Amino acid sequence: MEFIEDLETLEGLYGTPAAPSLRKVAARLTPLYRKWIMASRLCVLSTVGPEGVDGSPRGDDGPVVLELDDRTLAMPDWRGNNRLDSLRNIVRDPRVSLMFMVPGSNNVVRVNGTARLTADTTLTERFGKNGKRPATVIVVDIAEVYTQCARALIRARTWNSGDESTNLPTIGEILAEASSGEEGGARYDQEWQARAAKTMW
Repeated sequence: MEFIEDLETLEGLYGTPAAPSLRKVAARLTPLYRKWIMASRLCVLSTVGPEGVDGSPRGDDGPVVLELDDRTLAMPDWRGNNRLDSLRNIVRDPRVSLMFMVPGSNNVVRVNGTARLTADTTLTERFGKNGKRPATVIVVDIAEVYTQCARALIRARTWNSGDESTNLPTIGEILAEASSGEEGGARYDQEWQARAAKTMW
């Protein structure tokens, strides 16, 4: 198997980018990009660090980010598994990429930029829910924002497929397999729903 190792070879396999794919890039939130992102309750946060890369889904019951100004977004870090992979990366390498999705739309809006973490209470309190607030907030400085071609989600039938989750292994089963039976299993799956309900925010 031969691998592509230079840009000339790579670019020779593809055509020239169409003008709209280049013109759609903005350096800040325009009114329509703002409207799209504020409709998104789900995004994927990608980071890079000394140990490698990380992609983390981020979701909320309203907009997944808050606009601080047209070049700055704020994302609460709600409780998760405390691995802190994304946050560790941001502290050591600020480069980030966000992919915003809206159920029913095959388009994706992407934001590339740099990020910093803050535990400043004036900002964490803006995300308060049910008496709780995030431990930290990810503040993203926008370098570019643009739409992603819809073909990938169309090919995958992301929003119009049937429920395919019934044939998937459970997280308890995966954990049991990964730990050689020391953790996970049916009990983990049975207890997770109640545990998650108490620690959602």
